[in-house]
This record gives sequence, structure tokens and C-alpha cells, in this order.
Amino acid sequence: MADNKKGKTVTVEQIGSPIRRPNVQRQTLIGLGLNKMHRVRTLEDTPAVRGMIRSVSHLVRVVDEK
Repeated sequence: MADNKKGKTVTVEQIGSPIRRPNVQRQTLIGLGLNKMHRVRTLEDTPAVRGMIRSVSHLVRVVDEK
């Protein structure tokens, strides 16, 4: 995150279970650092991270954007 000059971050929380979901959605959650219910992660706000959040938007919620 040292390269992130603006310091923009997004905090996400997992609110849905990956059980009975396609494996690609489970892998996306793991890529975001979320693999158990109610885990919270603060991530660098990049287009790639935004795309990952959008693809599992039914399993996560955005808690905070800075």
C-alpha cells in the first residue's frame, strides 16, 4: 500500500456464506481476504478490487470508503 499515494481504501465485510455457490465466487472471497462470515478487511481501492466486490456483491457489504 506504500505505492498508493492518495491513500484510498475500502472496507468490506462478508455477510453471506459461500456454501452452495460457484467455486469462482468462493475464490473471489478468498482473494479479498474474506473466507468466514463477518470477517472485515480494509483493502486498497483499485478497479480490480472494485470488480471483485461487484462480482460477489450479494455476499459482501461495503462498510467504509476513504
